[in-house]
Amino acid sequence: MNEQVLATKKAIVEELNGRLLGANCAVVVGYQGLTVKELNELRDGLKKAGAQVEVQKNTLMRRAVDAEGYSSLDKLLTGQNALVTCSDAIAALPVLFKFAKNNKALVVKGGVVEKTFCETERLSDLAKLGSREGALSMLLSVLQAPVRNLAVDLKSISEARN
Repeated sequence: MNEQVLATKKAIVEELNGRLLGANCAVVVGYQGLTVKELNELRDGLKKAGAQVEVQKNTLMRRAVDAEGYSSLDKLLTGQNALVTCSDAIAALPVLFKFAKNNKALVVKGGVVEKTFCETERLSDLAKLGSREGALSMLLSVLQAPVRNLAVDLKSISEARN
């Protein structure tokens, strides 16, 4: 193999490794049947969410995911694939699933969220949470509810005595 070609491939794998190293979310999507315009639209939406899309040969992606501990993604790397990476664990998921709903050619195959492999159904559930801030907001609301209800009840009791 030509040394220049080999060096180029090694550079691509190193770049993918760097993205995976800084990512809390890596999702494999099949894009066969998408037009260039649709793929660019997806890229723009994901870029706004802080995510990146990488289209490379499966062999190069396989080398990158094996090197960074994302080896559970190996079985998903068949056909035309793109690798979506994001530093926020769930920010890219709502964008992906909304786009997939409107464009049946995009197939979310699975991914790794915070070092845990997730099937498509689980990723879909995580996408419904929205962003990390939205999920934390819902959690805080649930944790605050008992204290808020107690305060309202105590206030109504004190008003009833007066």
